[in-house]
Amino acid sequence: MTLYPKLILDALATVTYAGTKKNLVESEMVADNMRIDGMSVSFSLIFPRDTDPFLKSTVKAAEAAIHYHVGKDVQVSISTEFKSKPRPEPGKLLPQVKNIIAVSSGKGGVGKSTVAANLAIALARLGYRVGLLDADIFGPSVPKMFRVEDARPYAVEKDGRQLIEPIEKYGVRLLSIGFFVNPDTATLWRGGMASNALKQLIADADWGELDYFILDTPPGTSDIHLTLLQTLAITGAVIVSTPQKVALADARKGIDMYRNDKVNVPILGLVENMAWFTPAELPQNKYYIFGREGCKALAAEMDLPLLAQIPLVQSICESGDAGEPAACSSETATGLAFVNLAQAVVTVTNRRNREQAPTRVVEVTRQ
Repeated sequence: MTLYPKLILDALATVTYAGTKKNLVESEMVADNMRIDGMSVSFSLIFPRDTDPFLKSTVKAAEAAIHYHVGKDVQVSISTEFKSKPRPEPGKLLPQVKNIIAVSSGKGGVGKSTVAANLAIALARLGYRVGLLDADIFGPSVPKMFRVEDARPYAVEKDGRQLIEPIEKYGVRLLSIGFFVNPDTATLWRGGMASNALKQLIADADWGELDYFILDTPPGTSDIHLTLLQTLAITGAVIVSTPQKVALADARKGIDMYRNDKVNVPILGLVENMAWFTPAELPQNKYYIFGREGCKALAAEMDLPLLAQIPLVQSICESGDAGEPAACSSETATGLAFVNLAQAVVTVTNRRNREQAPTRVVEVTRQ
């Protein structure tokens, strides 16, 4: 039996590539580098990117098609090429970003996303270049808080790669899985799918030069947090909690996660949200409905800075729901509180960078 290119190409024409719903030849995925030596054939398949989800299955299908249609004795060697440059390695992502700040909470419902959004806007108002990533894959809230639910990011060609262009609002560059899914439908994904989606929002986006990259993380400690720690060298974490004892117990777990020996992400400080309730008609009154200064006491116990105490004010909720977070205006007491928080974050971040070594990504070990 004699091998020749048409035999191989005819076999490859029976393999459908799921990305285009066409066969490999029609999809122009067979590179012009086929080599035949007796009963051995080698060639490359060209994929759009190195993260192509159909890569392994397509290569196996191509090899099986040659064995089935040409002969079982054919020695097949298939390499891969990519139209776009490969994604940088973890730890080398976002080289133009100076500081990566994770805003975290051990418990849901403590206003972490509100703090993250207002912190990002306040930093932008102070003149810094800011990006905000909504890392809560299963409960994205950034699109609504910035009133950009209908925005649909598009791809741009940059340095040989197709990159997602973030949405910009209030001087902050934004990305969220909420831009790509139906807001009325639950996101039923396994952990691996959610982690891969998060990596794309980080590595396959044109974030550009940033002074601060704010990560609005989901509550608790989960696969998403581990993905962030394995993907990015996080400068420091800001922990958000209410004064309530239940929330403080979970905040301790969040602090412990970042302080773990294998993680070693510095805690920049704590934010006590809903520190007290102040009614609009009695602006001088304070009602400690979730407990008094519990977060302040936790910060003192753990020798951490208390970055801010944010009151529970109806206007904070209303402005967030209306897509105009409180930090958009520094004329109100709440707006000023978030500007003060931003200034505190800048101060502790600068101190951290002077006194501590850069954070390293968490290494993945397999046994």
